[in-house]
Amino acid sequence: MRSRTITRTLKNPDDYAPLLAIRNVREYDAAVAQLNDLIDEVGDNPKDPRYRFVDTPGVLIEAYDEEHHEIPDLSGAEMLKFLMEQHGLPQGELPGIGSQGVVSEVLRGKRELNVRQIRALSERFHLSPEAFFPRIEPKQAAV
Repeated sequence: MRSRTITRTLKNPDDYAPLLAIRNVREYDAAVAQLNDLIDEVGDNPKDPRYRFVDTPGVLIEAYDEEHHEIPDLSGAEMLKFLMEQHGLPQGELPGIGSQGVVSEVLRGKRELNVRQIRALSERFHLSPEAFFPRIEPKQAAV
């Protein structure tokens, strides 16, 4: 009975496609859009049944990024500063983050980027939201 249910589920790839490895830019863009939608809808609400699923597209996006894009290990503020320099943007030209004062506080490390700001930045610069989080290396188990 269980194998029949699994077989039925696997017949429609649209049902499980978000759980598959990302193979190309089209799938990457779809995964980023899905992650942004989930963040918008679920936010930081652990009672939402989709809350545990928020990590899944992030893991898939990170795996694709590591293989196809070299993203330096920077804090959100460092990444923002880098992108501003690359695009020649002054602090006042980032209304998706907030006022020039808010941008200044983020760049100086006095304020952390929030979910809304990260989403706006990822859309503006066409990056995964993960680009604004520093990589955390898993702790090695004690031997």
